Amino acid sequence: MSTGSVNDTQMVIITGMSGAGKTVAIQSFEDLGFFCVDNLPPTLLPKFLELIKDSENKMNKVALVMDLRGREFFEHLFKSLDDLGETTWITPQVVFLDADDASLVRRYKESRRSHPLAPSGLPLEGIKLERDMLEELKGRAQIIYNTSQMKPRELREKILTEFSVNKKTIFTVNVMSFGFKNGIPIDADLVFDVRFLPNPHYIEHMRPKTGLDHDVSSYVLKWAETQKFIEKVTDLLSFMLPHYKREGKAQLVIAIGCTGGQHRSVTLAEYIGKHYEEDYYTRITHRDIEKGKDNIT
Repeated sequence: MSTGSVNDTQMVIITGMSGAGKTVAIQSFEDLGFFCVDNLPPTLLPKFLELIKDSENKMNKVALVMDLRGREFFEHLFKSLDDLGETTWITPQVVFLDADDASLVRRYKESRRSHPLAPSGLPLEGIKLERDMLEELKGRAQIIYNTSQMKPRELREKILTEFSVNKKTIFTVNVMSFGFKNGIPIDADLVFDVRFLPNPHYIEHMRPKTGLDHDVSSYVLKWAETQKFIEKVTDLLSFMLPHYKREGKAQLVIAIGCTGGQHRSVTLAEYIGKHYEEDYYTRITHRDIEKGKDNIT
């Protein structure tokens, strides 16, 4: 098993309705040891990421509040979230804080503050406008807290429980070789068929060997169609893996199959697994490497 060498940073973006508890949330993340920034304009997020990556003391846990106080920058937030999803060294999560209209109006009256979207009008007008603006963002959140009936202490306890260090999940990429004659692995998320590639089975001295042997792997990898396959598959996976990770999937099983699971699939599983070991926790297994010997593979 290989473990990614890139320092994985857990990043939480806190957003949601004004008055729903973002101040309590950011204080709770501070108590958990997160590096916290309140009201970071989304346009500054790329520069902030550069500073984190270049820092000698790596920040493994970061929490950012992004809300409509910076509404002139808000249109950039979706692009920033998409950019985060493309990174391999950040595990982003969006936490959306919500509350019903009556609770939000009551809180504004108690604090005697005006709503940021209705500074000279009724709080309810600003609340309805903000809710409409945030509808799409709420749909992209991994965690939603409705604080209508929550006391600050209860919200704090929820965050401390959800984001304690023991709750962090490591995203693992499992690359498996197999032989189609033994059936497709039932736990595979993605299956690639490499039976179209030139087969070392028909070269006598390679027949008893496997894709772990240098001469076999060199034979499989030397063909133009193999290189084209690798180019297209790694391009596809490089796009998909960050999105699987962002959605909170704990692991992804990539199955690569040839006829018997001895030569071609083993070679390609080794290559693809090692290709991603710098960016992800990877595990390479060969289900049928022994079963395939002495058969067409």
